Parts: sequence; structure tokens; C-alpha cells
Amino acid sequence: MFVFSLRRVGVLCALGLASWLLQACSPEVTLPNVTLEQARAEHEAGKVLMIDIRESQEHATGVAQGVVLLPMSQVAQRVAEILKQADQPVLLICNTQNRSRAVTQALQEQGFTNIRYVDGGMSEWAKRGWPMVKPQDLLAPGKS
Repeated sequence: MFVFSLRRVGVLCALGLASWLLQACSPEVTLPNVTLEQARAEHEAGKVLMIDIRESQEHATGVAQGVVLLPMSQVAQRVAEILKQADQPVLLICNTQNRSRAVTQALQEQGFTNIRYVDGGMSEWAKRGWPMVKPQDLLAPGKS
């Protein structure tokens, strides 16, 4: 039985390695994205729901006015907050686009169809000097 278990583990490892190699050699999955300029324009016009998936300590550096704060570490628990068939498109933004791209792919695999990631992210937003607010200002009375 011990030999059988080792053999089974070896087969599973070989299959896992083969799967990884196929993914590494296959063309990259094309995901829907939006430029930073387009994201800002659509967000400020109220045409999209923009969700900042950076973690709380990153949010503290500043966020775009009116974004929804949903740290990547909480997406699985709060996925119901992202509508699957929303009439309003959803844009995910992180610091550079790596996490938002990965979350976009994961959500698409779960059936989300109206979701894109923002190319460039909040690091580029900040470099351009675009307006940012502190997260607590999003919740302050009289703020929109």
C-alpha cells in the first residue's frame, strides 16, 4: 500500500508538471481590459463600477473618488457584491494590473461577463497626478 501511494503521488506530480508546462507554453489568455484614460473617463461619467482591489494599507495611500474598496484578500468572501450580469460594467484596478488581471480571469471563470481590468493601475494614476482621496473620505457625510 505504501508503494502504491508513492506511485500515485509520482503520477499526480507528473500530471501536474505536464499541465503546468502546457500552460506555460500556450499563448497567454486574452482578457478584456481598458486603458487608464478610458477607465478614468468612464468612472467619472458614472458609466462603470470601479473596484479597487488593493489591500487596505495600499488604499491608505489614496484612492480614486467614488471607487468601491474590495481588497483582493476579501474577494472570495465578498464576491456577491460584484454583480455577475450587471448592466453597468465593472472595472477592477490594483496597483499595476497584475492582481486585477488575475482576479478578472478568476471571476470570468466563475461566469462573470461584464468585467475588465484597468491597464496601468493606481501607481500610474498617481504618477499622472490624477485626483485621489483618502479612503475615509469616501465614507464621510456629504461626500459623493
